[in-house]
Amino acid sequence: MRSSLHFLAGAEGAPGRAPSEERPSDDEALDAYSRVVIAVARDLAPSVANLRVTRRLRGGRTAMGGGSAVVITPDGFLVTSAHVVEGSRSGSASFVDGREMRFAVVGADPLSDIAVLRADAEDLVPAQLGDASGLRVGQLVVAIGNPHGYAGSVTAGVVSALGRSLPVGRRGGPRRMVENVVQTDAALNPGNSGGALVDGGGRVVGINTAVAGVGLGLAVPINDATRRIISTLMADGRVRRAWLGVAVGPRPLPPRVAGRLGRGNAVEVIEVVDGSPAALAGLHPEDLLVELDGIRLEGADDLQRMMTVERIGAAVRATVVREGELRAITLTPGELPE
Repeated sequence: MRSSLHFLAGAEGAPGRAPSEERPSDDEALDAYSRVVIAVARDLAPSVANLRVTRRLRGGRTAMGGGSAVVITPDGFLVTSAHVVEGSRSGSASFVDGREMRFAVVGADPLSDIAVLRADAEDLVPAQLGDASGLRVGQLVVAIGNPHGYAGSVTAGVVSALGRSLPVGRRGGPRRMVENVVQTDAALNPGNSGGALVDGGGRVVGINTAVAGVGLGLAVPINDATRRIISTLMADGRVRRAWLGVAVGPRPLPPRVAGRLGRGNAVEVIEVVDGSPAALAGLHPEDLLVELDGIRLEGADDLQRMMTVERIGAAVRATVVREGELRAITLTPGELPE
């Protein structure tokens, strides 16, 4: 009892510490996590724009849409999600400092869900682009958007998974898988598509692109492939890709062939588009693609990675399993139609 009374007496200021000394300062109360989020939000807010977009619909109608975008150069280039500006050529961008300006769509690539815009400005604050290939599961990330115009939206969380794939593409057009999508539990509010996913160092490591479910967000990664797409859109306004005209999926190899090749999987041709390069080369449904120009194919993404602009019109040698036998076929990829 005496010790308790002594403690209480100290708390009232008799022989103990003064109440003001017991409470931490505001700086001390902020943990490292909070400091990082506050710093990232402060530094990135001027670089994230709110977009207002007018879309053209069938029958001459129009519809309003919106999203966010990230400034990448002082002279007005911004990056957003392709689906945010789908069906539009221009719109308006507003920033947290109250400025509002027109932008034009320089180019959009639905097959990576990346678009580049150009705003009427020469003094924007660019964000620093990072590299998502260095992310680790559990790492702190901050999602920053500008869904309402003059007030940015900030949510924080962790990288919950890496290596996910996201199906993208224009409605009614070709579809493709974006590889190595970043999955995070940082909440993505309405209008945050096209905004920035940022690491603790303030570097943009992804472009927020979709809400896949409660507590689940996805972002297209910023990496070497994405940087090339952004540069190509800035220079040419479009991204060219090679095309064979096949739908494929993974398939185990027949045991005898698997033993001979020393591996178990290949890519099955599920469908061949009439008149496509694959059809002209004699590729058939149920053929198993084993190699293309000596590169092993074990999944659809392996074939997708090879369909770069350099292969358009260039003959490639394919190794195919047909009726249990290995065969060689020469394919000449065309250009993927828009």
